Amino acid sequence: MACLQKLREDLALLERLFPRSHERFQIVSATVDEVTVKFLNPNSGSVIVSANIQENYPRVPPIWFSESDDPVVATVLAQLTDSSSTPSILLQIHQLVSELCTFHNVTIPVELGRIMPNNPADERDEGNGSELESAPDEEDDVEEDIMCEMEDVEQARAQQKAQDDGLAPEGLEMLSRVSRAQRQQHLQGTASGSVAASDRLMKEIRDIFKSENYKTGAFTIELEKDNLYEWWVKMKRVDPESALATDLRQLERDHKQDHLLFHFIFKDSFPFEPPFVHLVSPVVSNGFVLGGGALCMEILTKQGWTSAYSIENLIMQIAATLVKGKARIVFEQKNSYSLVKAQQSFKSLVQIHAKSGWYTPPKSEG
Repeated sequence: MACLQKLREDLALLERLFPRSHERFQIVSATVDEVTVKFLNPNSGSVIVSANIQENYPRVPPIWFSESDDPVVATVLAQLTDSSSTPSILLQIHQLVSELCTFHNVTIPVELGRIMPNNPADERDEGNGSELESAPDEEDDVEEDIMCEMEDVEQARAQQKAQDDGLAPEGLEMLSRVSRAQRQQHLQGTASGSVAASDRLMKEIRDIFKSENYKTGAFTIELEKDNLYEWWVKMKRVDPESALATDLRQLERDHKQDHLLFHFIFKDSFPFEPPFVHLVSPVVSNGFVLGGGALCMEILTKQGWTSAYSIENLIMQIAATLVKGKARIVFEQKNSYSLVKAQQSFKSLVQIHAKSGWYTPPKSEG
């Protein structure tokens, strides 16, 4: 925990030195997971830059990224992310501000001297015994660094084990691919989404791969090219006594498809807004499925959604809604639904219900 405490102290120092009122450099937000800063250039405006602090910090440097298309900013951030010699957030902030100020020919903030890395030449004197006198201190520093790294490793392992306990192997593989893809996007400056949405979606994936519904084959999930914000959900099981279940068995027998395929699209405002969900194939009648494949469900609107809902529960509720609405597969129609038509029909649905409201069934109907 020593390293975590040191990180908190460093962040507190940065916030004191560079408040939001600073004329050149500002700490917009700072947590042990992410730091967002603003560099103000009187000639070309401001630049927002963020750094994701990894679990094994300070053994590895933070991952820096920005939406700015300034090639100088991109170059500096790439150097910081790839740096192994200066992983400390203080040293990285020092390098970031120094290089941006130098390039834009503006005055370097005097506060930067408070986080100036020590110059080895300044620590030596001209006496012959200086190296011997400093040796014990250096050994203590090395020992402290080693202990700090060991604590980080053990803490990271414990956290990872707790998160991954009971996770299906394919879930571990998916999460690993997503993490690699996100890291690459950060390095290339092409990251999308939000930290809150990404963290919640990673949690949703973990919960799904641990769930009994997934492990017993009720549904599966896949990501579109490891994109955390676009899912393909295959619903393989509904109420076995329903007509839809009978249709699914026929679909598998005659058309080699054993599922209802749904497309889930998440915004960076998730979980405070619901995903957009539509049926892709097969074509069905009834079941509260609109002409374009969108679903007539209040839970999928901003008014009916709450951030407390889990995606697993949403999937199972969709299955129950299809059965309740007496959905049947239309075998004569082999075409699938399109995303554009689904979005159009859902937009019309929302406008209609915004005026007329939603029907709330009696409690006896569930």
